[in-house]
Amino acid sequence: MSVRMPLAVGAPLALVWLAASTLSAQGAPAAKRPMTWLDAQYLRSAGATAVSPDGKQVLYTLTTPDWREATTQTDLYLVQTDRGLPSTKQLTFTTNKNEGAPRWAPSGAWLVFASNREAPAAKSGKQQLFVMRPDGGEARRVTNAREGVSTFEFTKDGMWLIYRSGKSGEEQLYALAVSALEKGTRVDSLTPATLTRHPTGVSTWRVSPDSKRIYFVTADTNDADETLRREKKFTVDIRNAATPTASLWMLDLTGPSYPTTRLTRDTSMAVGNFTLSLDGRWIGFQATPNDRYKRNITEEGIYSDVFLLDTRDNSVERLTKNDEISESPLSFSPDSRTIAFSASDDMTRYTMKNRRVYVRDVAAKGTPFRKIGDYDGDVSADFWSADGKTIYYNEGAKATNQLFALDVASGKVKAVTNVQGVVNVSQDEASKRLMVSYQDPATPPALYTVASLAALPNRSAWVQLTDPNPWVREQIALGEESEFTWTSKDGKPVGGVLLKPVGYQPGRRYPLIVAIHGGPAAADLLSFNGGYGSQVYAGQGWMVLMPNYRGSTNYGEAHKNGIVGNYFDPGYQDIMTGVDALIAQGMVDSTRMGVLGWSAGGHWSNWILTHTDRFKAISSGAGTSNWISMYAQSDVQRNRQHYLGDKLPYDDFDAYWRQSPIQFIRNAKTPTMIHVVEGDPRVPSPQSVELHMGLKRVGVPTELFMYPGASHGIPDARNRLVKSAAEQAWMDYYVLGKGNKFSWRQVLETLEDPKAEKKVEVKGP
Repeated sequence: MSVRMPLAVGAPLALVWLAASTLSAQGAPAAKRPMTWLDAQYLRSAGATAVSPDGKQVLYTLTTPDWREATTQTDLYLVQTDRGLPSTKQLTFTTNKNEGAPRWAPSGAWLVFASNREAPAAKSGKQQLFVMRPDGGEARRVTNAREGVSTFEFTKDGMWLIYRSGKSGEEQLYALAVSALEKGTRVDSLTPATLTRHPTGVSTWRVSPDSKRIYFVTADTNDADETLRREKKFTVDIRNAATPTASLWMLDLTGPSYPTTRLTRDTSMAVGNFTLSLDGRWIGFQATPNDRYKRNITEEGIYSDVFLLDTRDNSVERLTKNDEISESPLSFSPDSRTIAFSASDDMTRYTMKNRRVYVRDVAAKGTPFRKIGDYDGDVSADFWSADGKTIYYNEGAKATNQLFALDVASGKVKAVTNVQGVVNVSQDEASKRLMVSYQDPATPPALYTVASLAALPNRSAWVQLTDPNPWVREQIALGEESEFTWTSKDGKPVGGVLLKPVGYQPGRRYPLIVAIHGGPAAADLLSFNGGYGSQVYAGQGWMVLMPNYRGSTNYGEAHKNGIVGNYFDPGYQDIMTGVDALIAQGMVDSTRMGVLGWSAGGHWSNWILTHTDRFKAISSGAGTSNWISMYAQSDVQRNRQHYLGDKLPYDDFDAYWRQSPIQFIRNAKTPTMIHVVEGDPRVPSPQSVELHMGLKRVGVPTELFMYPGASHGIPDARNRLVKSAAEQAWMDYYVLGKGNKFSWRQVLETLEDPKAEKKVEVKGP
């Protein structure tokens, strides 16, 4: 198959290069070319994997962007786990339609997936379910749900295919007999069994391991007027609006009329996510207080607690009571005898301390949990060893991500992998097959499998299952990327990622981009094209520093907490000393430097703007300017309060004001471009408007790009391209002294000329 690859969009964005698959007159391959912003728009992605019951085959989706139509298209693929890439087979070929969420039938003889490929689904864009055999043949539609199908699952005994359908807030569960599906019964002759008729609908649901019950969460009440007013186009959104609590219910699949039973009755709490033990006896669930000012916040889980329900008598044990601590969902050992969750090392108040795992015998009601995990970083519970003695989890380690093993008895942690990249390992629940997601600076994300945990450290033992973007390897010249370390002003060690320009020559000084990550509790890793598309800058001759400044994760608790009560200065010193180290080593031209970042990266960009004139250009994305107004505007308050001294702004305005970049706006000298999404809930756009006005009033060159949407990131691909193109044009103009700032011609020409794209053959998915 092929994907459509563009030529570059023209100076100053990038040089125009022919597609690398083009052959010269002599038949030799063309030279590799630098990466462009449009290249990033054409990266394909593999996902939604489903392992066959015997572990020998894997279904996955491959999503291909269509730049001209500003859409994506997704198909299904099949690969053998013993042979890997050479065995790959494309199962669906539906141009302009999508297939997704593949599931194996418990027998492994056929599969089901969701698609909008046929009427009536195609007319409305709503998805129906289809079945097909993995050895080929046409897919057959098996549902005709008026509102489409949202979620679906097989019962483990292979008797039923359960799915959810209905209007938003009114979704119900339905079932199709697997025997009828296997016989090839036409969709018009299939009559789904209606399992629920709840007036408040069904939200989260799961089938019990013995296939005899379905557990689901549903709202306790239904506000008919709330539904009606939205239908009548009274669409005002009320901040922290009152919403009904929700309870956990059980549906009996063995009864003739599928009776339901309410399991939780505490109306002071709203049940959310839940997990099931493999023996079917226990249900662990999270619940939030019936307080609209606590329930409807975005600071994930800080007001929820974890509970344990015994299905033998429906008794509920409250496991935690920590108003400001976020606990993970409960995790059960394979023998269902041990329970675990992860939470802060300090369970008394909101902090940024490392997360630990807490374990206890499930049946030991009232027994305190034992805290385990001696790693100086976050510890969690992803999956268990078969004997329940070890918990495995994925976590950052400096500029990498590794798999770690936590010994349940001793709490000792050891690394299982040691890659110079980003690895995430998961275990398929049914087949126990290990799936490995991997990327590094030269390798776009791909999926692998490995026979055992013992073989995992040996890269040669991995079997590659997907290769979504082989053209990168074949056509694109990439800069060399590695971990970089230096010493900060106070003597503390700091690390980050350094990307050298394509064709780097030792002894030559290069222009520098400092790309500052968000969070701040995050880290830049040795990943593919990180740092806001850093390889594009490397292809244009820039050095790129991605500093993991104080406040970042992966370097220990002290490093992560190093900005609490003094938000900006430690991180600022870390960033500036990293720049100084590159200058001292003769790698960077100190007269040609720019800074960019988003979210917390935007915060630090604004602080740099108001505290030094060493940089020639800045691009600030979704950054704060005034912490006092930001506190109330944002959907996150407790987090801000902790970082800024743990007092409310109404009790200590000075603490918030002295750490606000806008206070120092008259120090600003650097030309600054500002980007933000208009309806950003996390760092609301008034923060950018305030900065923009301040820069205009003090006479600093500035532009404000306000993107449509209501998310913390730019939601659509075309506007992401605009942001990247405008950002680089700003850097080229003010740092390198070339170009004419941003021009719409640079973007529009990619849509006007059909010859501006080349077809690039892809040898495999």
